[in-house]
Amino acid sequence: MEKSCTLLVHFDKGTPAIANEIKEALEGNDVPAKIDAMKKAVMLLLNGETLPHLFITIVRYVLPSEDHTVQKLLLLYLELIDKTDAKGKVLPEMILICQNLRNNLQHPNEYIRGVTLRFLCRLNETEIIEPLIPSVLQNLEHRHPYIRRNTILAVMSIYKLPQGEQLLVDAPDMIEKVLSTEQDQSAKRNAFLMLFTCAQDRAISYLLTHVDRVSEWGESLQMVVLELIRKVCRTNRGEKGKYIKIIISLLNATSTAVIYECASTLVSLSSAPTAIRAAANTYCQLLLSQSDNNVKLIVLDRLNELKSSHRDIMVDMIMDVLRALSSPNLDIRRKTIDIVLELITPRNINEVVLTLKKEVVKTQSGELEKNGEYRQMLIQAIHSCAIKFPEVASTVVHLLMDFLGDSNVGSAVDVVVFVREIIETNPKLRVSIITRLLDTFYQIRSARVCSGALWIIGEYCLSLSEVGSGIATIKQCLGELPFYSVSEEEEATDSSKKDQQVNSITISSKRPAILADGTYATQSAASENAFSLPTLVQGSLASGNLRSLLLTGDFFLGAVVAYTLTKLVLRLEEVQPSKVEVNRASTQALLIMVSMLQLGQSPVLPHPIDNDSYDRIVLCIRLLCNTGDEIRKIWLQSCRLSFVKMLSEKQLREIEELKAKAQISHAQPDDLIDFYHLKSRKGMSQLELEDEVQDDLKRATGEFVKDGDDANKLNRILQLTGFSDPVYAEAYVTVHHYDIVLDVTVINRTKDTLQNLCLELATMGDLKLVERPQNYTLAPETSKQIKANIKVSSTETGVIFGNIVYETSNVHERTVVVLNDIHIDIMDYISPAVCSDAAFRTMWAEFEWENKVAVNTVIQDEKEFLDHIIKSTNMKCLTAPSALDGECGFLAANLYAKSVFGEDALVNVSIEKQVDGKLSGYIRIRSKTQGIALSLGDKITLKQKGAS
Repeated sequence: MEKSCTLLVHFDKGTPAIANEIKEALEGNDVPAKIDAMKKAVMLLLNGETLPHLFITIVRYVLPSEDHTVQKLLLLYLELIDKTDAKGKVLPEMILICQNLRNNLQHPNEYIRGVTLRFLCRLNETEIIEPLIPSVLQNLEHRHPYIRRNTILAVMSIYKLPQGEQLLVDAPDMIEKVLSTEQDQSAKRNAFLMLFTCAQDRAISYLLTHVDRVSEWGESLQMVVLELIRKVCRTNRGEKGKYIKIIISLLNATSTAVIYECASTLVSLSSAPTAIRAAANTYCQLLLSQSDNNVKLIVLDRLNELKSSHRDIMVDMIMDVLRALSSPNLDIRRKTIDIVLELITPRNINEVVLTLKKEVVKTQSGELEKNGEYRQMLIQAIHSCAIKFPEVASTVVHLLMDFLGDSNVGSAVDVVVFVREIIETNPKLRVSIITRLLDTFYQIRSARVCSGALWIIGEYCLSLSEVGSGIATIKQCLGELPFYSVSEEEEATDSSKKDQQVNSITISSKRPAILADGTYATQSAASENAFSLPTLVQGSLASGNLRSLLLTGDFFLGAVVAYTLTKLVLRLEEVQPSKVEVNRASTQALLIMVSMLQLGQSPVLPHPIDNDSYDRIVLCIRLLCNTGDEIRKIWLQSCRLSFVKMLSEKQLREIEELKAKAQISHAQPDDLIDFYHLKSRKGMSQLELEDEVQDDLKRATGEFVKDGDDANKLNRILQLTGFSDPVYAEAYVTVHHYDIVLDVTVINRTKDTLQNLCLELATMGDLKLVERPQNYTLAPETSKQIKANIKVSSTETGVIFGNIVYETSNVHERTVVVLNDIHIDIMDYISPAVCSDAAFRTMWAEFEWENKVAVNTVIQDEKEFLDHIIKSTNMKCLTAPSALDGECGFLAANLYAKSVFGEDALVNVSIEKQVDGKLSGYIRIRSKTQGIALSLGDKITLKQKGAS
């Protein structure tokens, strides 16, 4: 086995040729050169060099040195060199350093004494230590605390040696006396640690004797006390009561580290409500008192764990947790809101919503850069609260509608989605919402928000006054007709060439956008910030927001306006007895639609109206000119029914996810019954559960093979060499989050003894070997198990390659057997996950890496192909099943997964069925990093043709 190492220093591999330079520098009188030479010697030793001829030089020229740095480096050198021979006996020359160590232990300088005592803590050779014991014990009474605390550690390490109890028979008595008289906190902590480690009964006795003064002890000593309590309670569960009292008394300590450890210890030792409540209170206090964001995030993780196991207690603490929203950090705020949303009950919903409303109002006053994102987060939280508890919707909906005109488009979109859902689920609020929406419609700045608001106006304006107000509002926001004059058209035609560059900069900037169904569309970059553009037509800004947005070329919004006006006119026919008024409204609507078509086909704008928007507006014109009862029913009823169906499916999906989480079974029907399953877990602490279920981690990492898993394990065995090779090797690969363990079986198939056999591995990609290869000797026809650990740093398909090198007694040359490559599959790192459509589209727009894979498959059914891709990539389909129903020859779906490193993987599948029955289209993968996009693309390319 490889030696244990107590010292790690990074050093690029040096060459033994510099050994002579080191020797010359050590023999000289130049102290800086001697220090540099000692550093090089230490680093060479760390990298496996032995430097056997250097020892005598160091004894002659370095031991006598009085320089403190040289003496420190000398001790590091002595720590690293081999002090025993192959049989384990101490080398004779080691006697030369004993006298030097004894002199150092009696040195008048405190630093020399201290570092020598620390060096003794790392010595395991009894023959070297034994003559030094009297000098070590003398330092227990030294006047300087630095020496006393290191002496105690040295005594502890000597006592823990195999023969240490014979060398220091009365060490516990001496340390107990030191503990009772010692005034220095660090030395006192080391003394208590020595008793805790070597004589636990004495440590417990001391603790119980001075139990009233524990709160006055230093921080480091209190931490050791907590460690002792955890160990004692694990072995003697019946004595937990008196120790928990000590922990609770330490909750009032001045050190935040001690308070945090107390809370963690309480949670692990007891599941009693009083203990859990005390721990939760402590976490909440730390959340408010600590300024470090990392500390806050760690504390929030602990509260999240408590929420899972002790929800009833955490419900009472919800307002204390909410106070963490005062932190300006968005990650802390997001995690706080996530915890709170799962703790909401009918008792506390009003308080929570009131707090969230106050936070929303605060975001208006400040001009911070992150305010818009935080506001969007709060709006989503309020939306979630209002859906779970409809009775609070009335208190928040009017407040949030003030943000429909927010400069942050994301938060404004969230508000309009929230309003759309509330107006359907809370019919009592319909009138007040419609009134408020019509009053604030002119403030809306975003085309997406305008589209949502217009849909609400078209669907939920039911009474005569509401329909009239809706039509009047739209007319006011569109301004006077026409949208341009004949003279302006002539000017635009004459100056089109001159202004082409200006117009292209101002308006024609386009970018692809992903729609809700996963397909691509083109949107104007200027539409989101319409009011910052120069107006092309006089009076456009003064006339209203819809006019300004239309003049940027956003004709999709124009089609939405046409649809809304059509619905309002159709509903007006039902509620308005006067045919004259109906005809007047219908004529005005037709005039608006014709004007939009005229604008779209004029040279005033740099790009004409798109065909889709043109067809939609023409359809509305034809419908208003010739309305039938069937068409009226579709427009006034079916659209609403589709929306209701969408909401019910969303609610059904959420219920199914909750049921799926509740039904997760931790034991399969054919598993062997373990005795701890028969024991009631109610009232058991976390430590007791860990003791009862010791095989859980082994099961998770694949080390513990259950019945029925043998076949699965065999599938993961990879053959590394051929059957005709003199050495046969195969590897069992276990991937567990950030670690890959290769369990390699090497078999000597020859009649010779293989010497210096070494498994040499190298990696490609974000994989890193963490161990140095070792040499083994393999007898004829025997096998050896060799383990190799590899660290993973990102989600990328990596390759492990290497060879086996060995020597035989007959042939002195080294023989090399090249191994097959091991490909680490990306599927081991990613797992299905869920995110909202809005979050998916936001990430799709932000992520810069895209991999586009053409569809090439023998599968001829669109849904079968989609299911095959989902299974092959281990992803979750975000597109609702209802959206994939029917046979239309087209399919578009969004897939999502997360890696163990927190990376997001987005996939959009867009396919079409050709006339010959084959599928064509593209699969687009987007991610923040190049590795996951390329690796997932390669996986899809290999797997998409069909099941092998």
